[in-house]
Amino acid sequence: MGASGLKVPALSLGTGTFGGQGPLFGSWGTTDAKEARRLLDISLEAGLTMFDSADVYSDGASEEVLGQAVNGRRDQVLISTKAGLPLGDGPGEAGTSRARLIKAVEEALRRLGTDYIDLFQLHAFDAATPVEEVLGTLGDLVRAGKIRYTGVSNFSGWELMKSLAAAERLGTPRYVAHQVYYSLVGRDYEWELMPLAADQGVGAVVWSPLGWGRLTGRIRRGRPLPEGSRLHDTADYGPPVEEEQLHRVVDALEEIAQETGRAVPQIAINWLLRRPTVSSVIIGARNEEQLRQNLGAVGWSLTDDQVARLDAASSRTAPYPYFPYRRQEGFARLNPPMAG
Repeated sequence: MGASGLKVPALSLGTGTFGGQGPLFGSWGTTDAKEARRLLDISLEAGLTMFDSADVYSDGASEEVLGQAVNGRRDQVLISTKAGLPLGDGPGEAGTSRARLIKAVEEALRRLGTDYIDLFQLHAFDAATPVEEVLGTLGDLVRAGKIRYTGVSNFSGWELMKSLAAAERLGTPRYVAHQVYYSLVGRDYEWELMPLAADQGVGAVVWSPLGWGRLTGRIRRGRPLPEGSRLHDTADYGPPVEEEQLHRVVDALEEIAQETGRAVPQIAINWLLRRPTVSSVIIGARNEEQLRQNLGAVGWSLTDDQVARLDAASSRTAPYPYFPYRRQEGFARLNPPMAG
């Protein structure tokens, strides 16, 4: 995981489908403890040992189901969870203040049925709480043995760099992970966060590698969104994608699927595993079939030509100050491009 000593699998299993209660974060699936244990059995057999959750997933039920599923084999798994997003309307039910973080960790430990969390991440930047307070609290939790590694999720470049600089100044544990959105239809991570991660030794844990469900292979050019797709209800909540860009990427994925005999989602995930700074890609699964298909994204490699075609199909003009002019000779010598 980045420059840390934490070893993680190439794929992690997201448990947002566990529990199935609450509003948006409870609509992803209804996996109960029995089904979750079966998914963990399959995952561990394949070498997938890290499982990611958050307190907002199903109003805490996701962590509870995960805890039941890992019961009796805690030493075989890595548990990653997050806190910081609102759980209610009260002043102490959101953010990353000292009181909120201590409470969040204690409650997560109770729901998970464990006495430590392998990777604890801040689900969002809290501009109302000084970074010194956040880092000091996390340091106390690490020293208490309740957290082993810390990370963040959905931070901007300046938010992450400010936090890392403060950690160096204060001598507190540095963030080793950044859980980020990154996919063939969402490559914004490459413009600032990827170079920062490479420079500072922060590993990317990728969420929604299939572009908020758009790269499952069910959406095709000239074909309407299938009945039963969750995108009918959730598209507006996810990262936006221009229709023509999506079709260009899917066309390229379909072409390579024909060449490789692999499924479209497997190709999209395999492309991510080659990218700089990516430590683990979170896959989701509402059933065994989905899990086994996504596990098929590892153990093989795309050719350089296939990667180049996917890069070309998914490329977009970067915003200022990352315009292509930076690839002109003078700028390129100072700022060599990292990817794509």
